[in-house]
Amino acid sequence: MTVDLRLVAARVAGGDDAAFRQIVDHTRAPMYRLAARLVGDLGEAEDALQEAFVDAYRALREGRYDGRSKVETWLYRIVTNACLDALRRRRDAPRDAPGEPRFDGLVSAEARVALRELDALLAGLPPLERAALVLVAVEGLPAKEAAVALGCSEGAVEQRLVRARAALRARQTEEAPRA
Repeated sequence: MTVDLRLVAARVAGGDDAAFRQIVDHTRAPMYRLAARLVGDLGEAEDALQEAFVDAYRALREGRYDGRSKVETWLYRIVTNACLDALRRRRDAPRDAPGEPRFDGLVSAEARVALRELDALLAGLPPLERAALVLVAVEGLPAKEAAVALGCSEGAVEQRLVRARAALRARQTEEAPRA
């Protein structure tokens, strides 16, 4: 069953608090995947996603969603911003080894390893470059939607992608064994 999330968002804006559950139910999985890939830690991803959904609910109730973009694209921006904030907090206050949430059977061991590898690969990138690369190269968003999610122009997204890819290539060259 297809749900028109714009209509659901309008219901929330009109005071139907229970309707927000539909938005969460229809977007939780892709938004959690995005958050996990952006921050590279499942616990931080859960926290960022919860923060993002609270922000989205408040924005809907305050009439700050104008309906010009799809609800999903609008949520990508909110989740991305929450994750960028988490990455900045991590950079500003380094912590000990990241704590993985206890195994709950919802995320396979392979997915956890892949996430750890992705996080290690992207660890040295500035948050905005990391976000652009994840949105476009990993999540498969077109540059136009990534620009909406990042609150910038398509050209800025393309420039961040160029810088991110160059940094990854440079690091790969540095780490390559010398013959």
